[in-house]
Amino acid sequence: MTTATLTSKGQITIPATVRAALGVDAGDRVEFVEIAAGRYEVIAATRPVTALKGMFGKPRKSVSIETMNAAIARRGASAKNTGK
Repeated sequence: MTTATLTSKGQITIPATVRAALGVDAGDRVEFVEIAAGRYEVIAATRPVTALKGMFGKPRKSVSIETMNAAIARRGASAKNTGK
């Protein structure tokens, strides 16, 4: 098991073997995804957004930018009201 120590500033150094396995280097981003209460998975966020193309298939219907913006605004307003 590989370990790292948290500094007083909340920082850790990812061990070289883990960086190599993830394929990350200085300046790359990693994501922390909660997989269960108190358990997180570290994922390299090194792929470009264009790599997502085609991941979900073709949409069933077209949605306008105005409709998307309205949905985002509604969701943002509801999150603001619930404190999320």
